[in-house]
Amino acid sequence: MDNNSIEQITRMVIEALGESGKDEVKMKVPVGVSARHIHLTQEDVEKLFGPGYQLTKKKDLMGGQFASNEQCTIVGLKLRAIENVRILGPVRKKTQVEISQTDARTLGINAPVRQSGDTAGSAPIAIVGPKGAIYVNEGCIVAARHIHMSTTDAIKGGYKDGDFVSVKVENDRGAVLDNVKIRVDDSFTLEMHIDTDEANACQIKQGDTVAILAN
Repeated sequence: MDNNSIEQITRMVIEALGESGKDEVKMKVPVGVSARHIHLTQEDVEKLFGPGYQLTKKKDLMGGQFASNEQCTIVGLKLRAIENVRILGPVRKKTQVEISQTDARTLGINAPVRQSGDTAGSAPIAIVGPKGAIYVNEGCIVAARHIHMSTTDAIKGGYKDGDFVSVKVENDRGAVLDNVKIRVDDSFTLEMHIDTDEANACQIKQGDTVAILAN
């Protein structure tokens, strides 16, 4: 075998290894940055805003949810507080507060990273409204990052509800976010939700896109 043949084979091997080391992108997903917010039961709405009170809609969100006009103050240990925290509707079966890790430090509480609805053993918190206050023994979490997608999008990407994927942030900062849960429902539109801490760390803003990596 002559030198030219050896060089050509070597070049082909190097190029093949370079290609195999690249991350394969499976699907592009827009990002929604989730600020701190509150979900309330109807009973707790009335304790905070008065008997018979109903949340009023400010803006529609995906999955039949909406941002309400109503806001409350959340209070942690040692009476540290964050004001003007928006309530999301409609009312739920269980009250829940979603904050960032930075918020948790501000409030002086140890809020675990959880998927929405998984509040067993989570942090206690007080919520103060214009007509009253409530104390929640457990219900304050740092929401785990996740991707909403419709059934059509899930089928297209080969995913099912409850799958976990890795996501690549393709900007000057650059990052790969692991353990991103897929949540599938016909009422969802394709969007990844991260909190403000994650968005700031990765230099992501509302409406940017990220890439789901192939397994």
